[in-house]
Amino acid sequence: MKYVNARGLLPPELLSQIQKYRDGCLIYIPKRGKKAVWGKRNGARRKYDERNREIYKKHAAGIPVKELSESYFLSEDSIRKIIRRKNGERR
Repeated sequence: MKYVNARGLLPPELLSQIQKYRDGCLIYIPKRGKKAVWGKRNGARRKYDERNREIYKKHAAGIPVKELSESYFLSEDSIRKIIRRKNGERR
Protein backbone atom coordinates (compact mmCIF):
# COMPACT_ATOMS: atom_id res chain seq x y z
CA MET A 1 0.00 0.00 0.00
CA LYS A 2 1.41 3.31 -1.06
CA TYR A 3 1.44 6.42 1.16
CA VAL A 4 -0.47 9.33 -0.41
CA ASN A 5 -0.55 12.89 0.96
CA ALA A 6 -4.20 13.82 1.47
CA ARG A 7 -3.47 17.48 0.68
CA GLY A 8 -2.90 16.61 -2.97
CA LEU A 9 -5.75 14.12 -3.12
CA LEU A 10 -8.76 15.47 -1.22
CA PRO A 11 -10.68 18.73 -1.60
CA PRO A 12 -9.63 21.28 1.09
CA GLU A 13 -13.05 21.26 2.80
CA LEU A 14 -13.04 17.45 3.12
CA LEU A 15 -9.46 17.47 4.39
CA SER A 16 -10.45 20.08 6.98
CA GLN A 17 -13.35 17.88 8.16
CA ILE A 18 -11.08 14.84 8.50
CA GLN A 19 -8.52 16.89 10.43
CA LYS A 20 -11.18 17.64 13.05
CA TYR A 21 -11.15 13.93 13.92
CA ARG A 22 -7.57 12.90 13.16
CA ASP A 23 -4.82 15.42 12.63
CA GLY A 24 -1.34 14.46 11.46
CA CYS A 25 -1.73 10.70 11.51
CA LEU A 26 -2.04 7.85 9.05
CA ILE A 27 -5.51 6.50 8.37
CA TYR A 28 -6.61 3.48 6.38
CA ILE A 29 -9.45 3.90 3.90
CA PRO A 30 -10.97 0.50 3.04
CA LYS A 31 -11.93 -0.47 -0.47
CA ARG A 32 -15.54 -0.24 -1.54
CA GLY A 33 -17.51 -3.37 -2.12
CA LYS A 34 -17.52 -6.75 -0.51
CA LYS A 35 -14.55 -7.90 1.48
CA ALA A 36 -13.10 -11.21 0.33
CA VAL A 37 -13.68 -14.13 2.67
CA TRP A 38 -10.56 -15.11 4.58
CA GLY A 39 -8.50 -17.77 2.81
CA LYS A 40 -10.72 -17.91 -0.26
CA ARG A 41 -8.17 -16.60 -2.77
CA ASN A 42 -5.14 -18.59 -1.70
CA GLY A 43 -6.96 -21.81 -0.75
CA ALA A 44 -6.11 -21.66 2.95
CA ARG A 45 -9.76 -21.98 4.00
CA ARG A 46 -10.20 -25.14 1.94
CA LYS A 47 -6.97 -26.60 3.32
CA TYR A 48 -7.99 -26.02 6.94
CA ASP A 49 -11.54 -27.26 6.35
CA GLU A 50 -10.14 -30.50 4.92
CA ARG A 51 -7.72 -30.85 7.85
CA ASN A 52 -10.53 -30.25 10.35
CA ARG A 53 -12.78 -32.85 8.68
CA GLU A 54 -9.90 -35.31 8.86
CA ILE A 55 -9.38 -34.57 12.56
CA TYR A 56 -13.09 -35.05 13.26
CA LYS A 57 -13.21 -38.38 11.39
CA LYS A 58 -10.11 -39.69 13.17
CA HIS A 59 -11.53 -38.72 16.55
CA ALA A 60 -14.87 -40.35 15.69
CA ALA A 61 -12.89 -43.49 14.79
CA GLY A 62 -11.42 -43.53 18.31
CA ILE A 63 -8.13 -41.64 18.10
CA PRO A 64 -7.65 -39.69 21.37
CA VAL A 65 -7.40 -35.89 21.48
CA LYS A 66 -3.84 -36.05 22.84
CA GLU A 67 -2.65 -38.14 19.90
CA LEU A 68 -4.37 -35.85 17.37
CA SER A 69 -2.82 -32.86 19.09
CA GLU A 70 0.65 -34.30 18.71
CA SER A 71 0.25 -35.38 15.10
CA TYR A 72 -1.27 -32.07 13.90
CA PHE A 73 0.93 -29.84 16.10
CA LEU A 74 -2.13 -28.18 17.67
CA SER A 75 -3.05 -27.75 21.32
CA GLU A 76 -5.53 -30.17 22.82
CA ASP A 77 -7.94 -27.24 23.27
CA SER A 78 -7.72 -26.47 19.54
CA ILE A 79 -8.46 -30.09 18.68
CA ARG A 80 -11.48 -30.08 21.02
CA LYS A 81 -12.80 -26.89 19.41
CA ILE A 82 -12.49 -28.43 15.94
CA ILE A 83 -14.32 -31.55 17.10
CA ARG A 84 -17.10 -29.50 18.74
CA ARG A 85 -17.56 -27.34 15.61
CA LYS A 86 -17.63 -30.32 13.27
CA ASN A 87 -19.99 -32.18 15.61
CA GLY A 88 -22.32 -29.14 15.60
CA GLU A 89 -22.36 -29.10 11.77
CA ARG A 90 -23.58 -32.68 11.68
CA ARG A 91 -26.74 -32.00 13.74
